[in-house]
Amino acid sequence: MKNTDDLTINKFMPALFLTILVFIGLVLLGDIRQVGTLVSAFDWRYFALAIVFTLFNYVLRFFKWHYYIRLLGVANLSLYESAKLFVGGFPLAVTPGKIGEVLKALWLNQKSGLPLPQGVSVVVAERLSDGLAVLGLSTLGVISFPEYWLVFISVLLLLVSLVVVSQVKPLAFWILDRMAALPVLKKISSPAREFYEGSNFLFKPRALVIAVGIGLVSWLGEGIGFYFILQGLGLPPGSHLAALAVFVLSFSTIVGAVSTLPGGLGAIEASIAGMLTLLGGVASPVAATATLLVRLATLWFGVLLGLLVWLIAPELIGLRRSHGRPD
Repeated sequence: MKNTDDLTINKFMPALFLTILVFIGLVLLGDIRQVGTLVSAFDWRYFALAIVFTLFNYVLRFFKWHYYIRLLGVANLSLYESAKLFVGGFPLAVTPGKIGEVLKALWLNQKSGLPLPQGVSVVVAERLSDGLAVLGLSTLGVISFPEYWLVFISVLLLLVSLVVVSQVKPLAFWILDRMAALPVLKKISSPAREFYEGSNFLFKPRALVIAVGIGLVSWLGEGIGFYFILQGLGLPPGSHLAALAVFVLSFSTIVGAVSTLPGGLGAIEASIAGMLTLLGGVASPVAATATLLVRLATLWFGVLLGLLVWLIAPELIGLRRSHGRPD
């Protein structure tokens, strides 16, 4: 059996390849000379502000993560250890469909003894609450631009359906029974039932409202960071630019999640650059440069933080061996 390190490295390869293609595409879209001129003239103090607001987002989302694991009864994990697991999961976001983030459930199991299905539920609850939060931030923009209603409503219906199913136990158990009756799904029906029975209360109204509330504030912070990047590229400050920045970044996050591409690579960049140009009247070189900068300040800054955690806690990518267990 391959060790965890090999599996993790293999999952990164598509993301690295896509990143190169996306960055080349953005530079060509904006004209390489004009993008180079904009980058050289950019006031990097605005980029530093964007990093601060990205950190603000991460800190709030960490407390949401810790809130969830406390709800599941994990009391033997310090804030420091919990933060290592949370930040160490950032690089896993660039695996296809973010499936690598399930490794966080394994880390929780090894560090705290939390059953694996319940650890997976924390990851799912994070993604669900984040999705509802960015949908909330996108609402006003979508009202103004009805051409985006189809994607918005589709994602909203999916997320609301998941919440409803999680809270209507007869319906959930009916679906689980149907899964057990289908040969192709029979193998996963038992873990799915354990997952549901052990953690459906994570999706109860009180927990969901708290999590989505935290998500609204945290993702708003990233939108404000994008607003400062746009200012640094010479766009006039004001409420219109701030609203555009928050809407574009939030809705692009939804597009990236729907695409299931590693880290939303390609989908998010195309969405940010396209919406800035079509909705905000931003010139293509400025839109392309803004997209490059905001992705460096958000996705790739997070990946860098996660890799630094791996350096100081290498057991995260070989946790079984660190406990002397066979692979």
